[in-house]
Amino acid sequence: MEFWSEIGVFTLKTLVLFLFTAGIIIVIAVMALKSQMKSALEVEKLNEKMTSYENSFKSILLEKSQLKEEKKKSKKAKKDKDKEPSNKSRLFVVNFHGDIKASQVENLREEITAILTTANDKDEVLVCVESPGGVVNNYGLAASELVRVRERNIPLTIAVDKVAASGGYLMACTANKILCAPFGIVGSIGVIAQVPNFNRLLKKYDVDFKEYTAGDFKRTVSLFGEITPKGEEKFRDQLEQTHKLFKTFVSRYRPQLDVEKVGTGEYWFGEQCLDLKLIDQIKTSDDYILEAAKDRTVLKVKFEKKHPLSEKISGILGHALELAFEKIVAKMEPAQRLL
Repeated sequence: MEFWSEIGVFTLKTLVLFLFTAGIIIVIAVMALKSQMKSALEVEKLNEKMTSYENSFKSILLEKSQLKEEKKKSKKAKKDKDKEPSNKSRLFVVNFHGDIKASQVENLREEITAILTTANDKDEVLVCVESPGGVVNNYGLAASELVRVRERNIPLTIAVDKVAASGGYLMACTANKILCAPFGIVGSIGVIAQVPNFNRLLKKYDVDFKEYTAGDFKRTVSLFGEITPKGEEKFRDQLEQTHKLFKTFVSRYRPQLDVEKVGTGEYWFGEQCLDLKLIDQIKTSDDYILEAAKDRTVLKVKFEKKHPLSEKISGILGHALELAFEKIVAKMEPAQRLL
C-alpha cells in the first residue's frame, strides 16, 4: 500500500511540474507573438503632453473656484478648436543619438520614410541631433536621409542641444535652419584615421607576417604590415580627398558659410557658431517645441525594431560574436572617421 502511495505522490508531482513547465512555455509563446505583432512605429502627440503639464500645475496653484473657471474655459476652447477646419500645419519631431557607427541610422531611415508618406510643404521636420561624429559612410547615409526631406520642399530644422560635431555636423548642415543651445558644440569639419602598427615589434622577435594583395594600394596602412612611404602618402591623400568631399557637401547646403575658415577640424560653442554662420539661431529644442505646440500639431516620431523574444534570446551570443569580429576587422583595416 505504501508503494502505491509513493507512486501516486510521484505522479502528482510530475504532473504539477509538467503543467508548470507547459504554462511557462505558453506564456513565452504569447509574449513572443505579441512582440512580433506590435507595431515598430510610435507616434506621440506632444500637444497633449504639454497640456497635461499645464493642468497639473493649475490643479496645485489655483483655488477651487479658479480651477472650475479654467475647466470651463478649456472646454469652450476645445469646442471652438473642434469646429475649426483641421488643416493646421504639423511639426514632426525625430531624435538622433549618434555613436561612432551611427547605429541609429536604420531607425532614422524608417522615421523619415514614415514622415514623408504624410508631410507636405506646409509642415516641418525637426531633427534633434546629438553626435560627436564617427564612420564616414554611415554618417554620409544619415545626412542623405535628411536630404530626402529638403528635396520634397518640406522645411527641415536641426536642433543641437549638446553636440553635433564632425559627422553630426554633416547631418546638421543639410537643414534649412540650425538651432543650437548656448553651450552646444558644433563644427569639427575634419577627418581622422588612427591605427597602431606592430611591425617593428614583430621584427624584433623574428616573427614573420605575410600579407598578399593585388593592386598597388589595396592595403596602404595596416596593423602588422610595414608602413612604406608610398603607402603612407597614399593614405594621407585619401584622408585629404575625404576632407574635400566633406567641405564640398557643407558648402552645398550652407553657401553662406566660409567653409575654408571653419573647415579646419576645430569646434566652437553656440554663441561663437552664430558669428561664424555655422548655425542660424540660439535656441534649445525644448523651447522650439513648446512654441510650436501653441498653434501647430506636434508629433514625435520614433521607430524601433521589435524582435521576437525567441530571437532576442538566441541572438545574444551571435551579437557578441559579431561585435568581437567587427573589432578585430576594425583593427586590421583603419576606418576613416569624421571626428
